[in-house]
Amino acid sequence: MVHVAIIGGYGSAGVAVADELVDRADEDSERDLELTLIDDGEPGGGLCILRGCMPSKDVLSAAQHRYQVRHDDRLEGVPEAVPERVVAQKDDHISGFAQHRRDHVHELAERENVEFIHDTAEFVDDRVLEVGDRTLEPDYVVIATGSAVNVPDLPGIEDVPFSTSADVLDATEFPESAIVMGFGYIGLELVPYLSEVGGVDVTVIEHDEHPLDEMEPAYGETILELYREHFDVEILTETDEKRLEAIGSGGDAGSTGDEATTAADATAAASDGVRLHVDRDGVEETLEAEELYLFTGRRPNVDGLGLENTALEVGEGWVGSTMQARDDERVFVVGDVNGREPILHVAKEQGFAAGRNVLRHDRGQDLEAYANVPHHVIFSGLGVYPFARIGHTPATAGESDMDTIVVSSDASSEGVFKSKNHPEGRATLVVNAEDGSVLGYQGLHLHADVMAKTMQLAVEMALDVREIPSRAYHPTTPEILDSLLRAAEAELEERSENGAAGPPADADRSE
Repeated sequence: MVHVAIIGGYGSAGVAVADELVDRADEDSERDLELTLIDDGEPGGGLCILRGCMPSKDVLSAAQHRYQVRHDDRLEGVPEAVPERVVAQKDDHISGFAQHRRDHVHELAERENVEFIHDTAEFVDDRVLEVGDRTLEPDYVVIATGSAVNVPDLPGIEDVPFSTSADVLDATEFPESAIVMGFGYIGLELVPYLSEVGGVDVTVIEHDEHPLDEMEPAYGETILELYREHFDVEILTETDEKRLEAIGSGGDAGSTGDEATTAADATAAASDGVRLHVDRDGVEETLEAEELYLFTGRRPNVDGLGLENTALEVGEGWVGSTMQARDDERVFVVGDVNGREPILHVAKEQGFAAGRNVLRHDRGQDLEAYANVPHHVIFSGLGVYPFARIGHTPATAGESDMDTIVVSSDASSEGVFKSKNHPEGRATLVVNAEDGSVLGYQGLHLHADVMAKTMQLAVEMALDVREIPSRAYHPTTPEILDSLLRAAEAELEERSENGAAGPPADADRSE
């Protein structure tokens, strides 16, 4: 009998591990499995369902409808968003999704040799857990505890109240003005929501010249233009935060988020607003607003796990590609908590891989590394202008030894985007110059998220652009893919005719 304990049994990664172990145990009768699922979540369901990708898309959809009406000069009148209804619908949907997740976990626990413990787990020694009044010593431990809000180490932050993404998703009232720190995935999605639904005067701090710095500048510049002109957001680029302080006294600090780990409580409760000192190109400036929003990302959630009582040390490289902890070969770490790639579908795939590798290790077999093709979608611009990345970008392809062709197309050059009243954005295709296989796709335009699956197939199946039909139904937005395919094919033919001589590998043939 091999005993596996999973800490974080309600989350996506933990459930994936459990499902894989149970399925494999059913197929293989060589050794029995004992499985203990542990989670203290209340009500439980995992970050994605309760406070992440699913509730955020629910509230963004309301803002999207309002924006598209407001943005269309052919229509008169702008509908008012009713935050109470937005939140109520979100809560109703999320309640059902979370209940489905909990039901699945509890059904697993009804199986022979599977147990669910609704309590907090803490390591007291290597692979020795205290769970309530019980002590468990499983053969293997899987840590799947997700992530927590990353509060930056900035002078004065302990004295200032702030709100997080979780607070935005529950908000029925909004401040008149706000400062936003963090303009990555979370900020790109929620900043337009604050402006569109909350009517908030938003100022965003962006450290770099533009967001989406993993892409060529045109993408970040498009985001800046859209957010400034379409959502009336002030974005201070190449700006660094220096220190924070509370303004005045006698106010109510409000919520700091149900998962925020901060000391901004009694001290900050006397604040009437926030003052942020920043450095803009060597010049110090002072910003003031009613509220501070931290969209500064997330960190591995290991608080209270008692890792100090084990050989495990959290840091860069602490979890390998097999999902095995560097410091203990019988501990596997999956999902956001391992810090490798905090995205839902990756967390689930890591869970499946970890489940297989636990059993391989138990049998003395070689473990298999988990590797995935990058597949990211940001619902920027309220989801009207989503950013999708599949596989290689021009930058990552340039770092490889491959000879590549890069072609781009602007949405404004495609009549269909004009017809649908959203001509903004662009798309890029990265192709292997030797065999024509698709290496990557990126899009920032209407329906780019919908095209992500199609392009995932092209990348992961290494399809040759010359064999992919370049004829979308007309007029539909995938026509932008046709332009990319035709441009790449033409480049391949030109190189072939010229004996592989042609434009440099990073040539951008915008149409």
